[in-house]
Amino acid sequence: MDQRNAVGEFLRTRRDRITPEQAGILGGSRRRVPGLRREEVAMLAGVSVEYYARMERGDLRGVSAEVLESIARTLRMDEAETDHLHAMAEAAGPQPARRRKRPVEQPFRPSLQRFIDAIAMPVWVRDRRMDFVAGNAQGRALYTPVLEDPASLGNTARFTFFSPAARVFFPDWEQNASDIVASLRTYAGQNPRDKRLTDLIGELVTRSDDFRLRWAAHKVRHHRTGIKRIHHPEVGDLELVYEAMDFPANPEWFMFGYTAEPGTPSEERLRLLGSLAAETSQTKHEENA
Repeated sequence: MDQRNAVGEFLRTRRDRITPEQAGILGGSRRRVPGLRREEVAMLAGVSVEYYARMERGDLRGVSAEVLESIARTLRMDEAETDHLHAMAEAAGPQPARRRKRPVEQPFRPSLQRFIDAIAMPVWVRDRRMDFVAGNAQGRALYTPVLEDPASLGNTARFTFFSPAARVFFPDWEQNASDIVASLRTYAGQNPRDKRLTDLIGELVTRSDDFRLRWAAHKVRHHRTGIKRIHHPEVGDLELVYEAMDFPANPEWFMFGYTAEPGTPSEERLRLLGSLAAETSQTKHEENA
């Protein structure tokens, strides 16, 4: 993945969506661009046209945090987009020797597994590449179609874009697909030298038109909380609230916990899923005893 090209396209797509009227620029001659001109962004951000043009060519080396914040305000970036811009600038330099080392991958510790097993709700952990790392019994039961699908091998991005079953499992497939692409774009900006991540993105771009179109939009997002609608093959339709949590000891991992609103059909179905998961776990334990 060409990081300089990614930087330039990100800035251009943000610039194209801001109209002169939104930016407080009134009147003027006929325009050949859908949004702001480079010189208008430079003027509003308080930098020279040459300096901003260098940024749009993908060169963020040495750009200060103050300038990045000014560009972000001018282009009306949200929190995720602003963080993405800072992450790409950090990845750009100033020189390789000063870049932070990637964290060493660790096995999922038994103590962590005991911790998530003790949580009375579906919990699962994935990494930046959308690979399923671990889960408790309810979490594995919730995501059984993903884990057992031969096209995904436990990877939610591959499942979403390669498996026909994804459009049934995720009723809000379009939104779910866009969220995954935005998350991957965010992770790629933070970790442009992660070969496994760039290989996954390359595979998705090559094999999926749906992914490729979304990737070209350069949207980013923070995956923190929201609503997830799932059509589960055993318990039916679920509308769940998820909360995302980081692992400070391993920044590559993210944990997701799911709950249902009290008194709803989803709460009843989630309890049923928990009972089925407990029965499956007990059966496996007896078989291994």
